[in-house]
Amino acid sequence: MKAIIYTQYGSPDVLQLKEIPKPFPGNDEVLVKIDAAAANPLDWHFMRASPFIIRFISGLLKPKNQILGADIAGQIEAIGTNIKNFQAGDKVYGEISRGGFAEYVCVTEDKLVLKPVNLSFEKAAAVPVAGLTALQCLRDQGHVQPEQKVLINGASGGVGTFAVQIAKSLGAKVTGVCSTQNVDMVRSIGADRVIDYTSEDFTQNDQRYDLILDNVGNRSVSEIKRILASNGTYLLNAYSPALMLQLIFRSGGSKTGGQIMRNTDVTKANQKDLEFLKALLEAGKIVSVIDRVYPLSEVAEAIGYLEEGHARGKVVITLENSNKT
Repeated sequence: MKAIIYTQYGSPDVLQLKEIPKPFPGNDEVLVKIDAAAANPLDWHFMRASPFIIRFISGLLKPKNQILGADIAGQIEAIGTNIKNFQAGDKVYGEISRGGFAEYVCVTEDKLVLKPVNLSFEKAAAVPVAGLTALQCLRDQGHVQPEQKVLINGASGGVGTFAVQIAKSLGAKVTGVCSTQNVDMVRSIGADRVIDYTSEDFTQNDQRYDLILDNVGNRSVSEIKRILASNGTYLLNAYSPALMLQLIFRSGGSKTGGQIMRNTDVTKANQKDLEFLKALLEAGKIVSVIDRVYPLSEVAEAIGYLEEGHARGKVVITLENSNKT
């Protein structure tokens, strides 16, 4: 089978299209023929081993797992003897950590659920990491309630586009922050108000927010504090070392109330939340926003584009000659 392999850390140039043996599922695994995958910031962090701590996870001198790609959608081709909930032919999507930039992958069944019936493989592959991150930040960490005021900084990115829609589905009043070219798109997916950061500083108005989900990390703690409600929550979901350290050394809010400012928790992939997203997708309450689609052979270009930080929604990888529905 074809796969994108990297045997050393570095720029997108380390990603190479290779022919490798097709995997065979173990007793507790399913074999998925991948029709589409999606690129995420975590892919380039692992590709470059940046920050350095990634080497303690992925391999000190070279990557142990040589295939990136966490988001997949495809069709089950074979199942192990212990598999109870899937059968060959099932169309699935899920978050598999790594291994998605390939024609096939073997995974345990707890990583997958049936694909939303109304979504193409490409649109389904765009969902898991970004959708799970947005859902768990808003619902589980931010405890969003109906009518609360929520601000999404970086509303036009992968997590941001899902966060705007999920916050709306939870009944919040949503303000999205993005660049001029993305204002109309962010408004079209449900934002009640959109702030163009090129012409307005969102930290300098009189509005106070119950929850701020920051996917950019480009403002100081003091700037954020002035627009956060007295009992509001700020969640940083971005790689911003200086800001991350500031938040680590904060108390995280008092037990009797007050502002809570902290880094987000690690996203936990699970079937229950994937099913929750599936229900929203099939009901039309959220949609996948896709910026660009690349073939498997151009994963290096896709990762390079994503690394520039200006993707509008998700960057998707499609497998040549794949079934699109």
